[in-house]
Amino acid sequence: MRVITVFIVTLSGLAILSGYFLTDLFPVLAEVQTQILNVAITLAGVAMLVGIFNLVSVHTDKVRRSQKGGVYSALLVISLLITLVLGIILRPGHVAMQAVVNGIIIPTESALMGILTISLLYAAIRLLRRRVDVMSIIFLLTAAIILFGSATLPFGDIPLLGDFARWWSQVWALGGMRGILIGVGLGALTTGLRVLFGADRPYGGS
Repeated sequence: MRVITVFIVTLSGLAILSGYFLTDLFPVLAEVQTQILNVAITLAGVAMLVGIFNLVSVHTDKVRRSQKGGVYSALLVISLLITLVLGIILRPGHVAMQAVVNGIIIPTESALMGILTISLLYAAIRLLRRRVDVMSIIFLLTAAIILFGSATLPFGDIPLLGDFARWWSQVWALGGMRGILIGVGLGALTTGLRVLFGADRPYGGS
């Protein structure tokens, strides 16, 4: 059975790669690649539905047993069901659905990002109290500069701080982010090659 799964995965991976590089020589590979990707997208959608049903089941059971945090589980399930029903009836492009996104989801995400920023600054201060070194000081100064340079302050913007914060985020932070993305891409490539050649078999056990 493992040999069959390895053969299927290897053949599918090679067909998709060939569809990118050998379509000029073999045009049929583009159609094969499209069909395989459509099957993968369909399976991913089914997996997402299974995950949603599992989420509802777990939180519904938590509410039924009156466990700690059951109120939040109830709010989660009710919000999910209401959003699902409205999305099916009104469609995502409806004015009411856009109002939900703009009035609830986006402000909630913004609030969470604000909490994350404050938590990051607090963590930098605690790190500086426990271990005082050059990297801790640089971390704290960077977090403070980005926070006060990007936030809307009640007494107005601090002169030159906003420009410096934007330069810092667009040069240093963007460079670091690209380095992280390159590392993620190389890791994904290595993992894909190991799966493609059967060194790792998450689909059928090791």
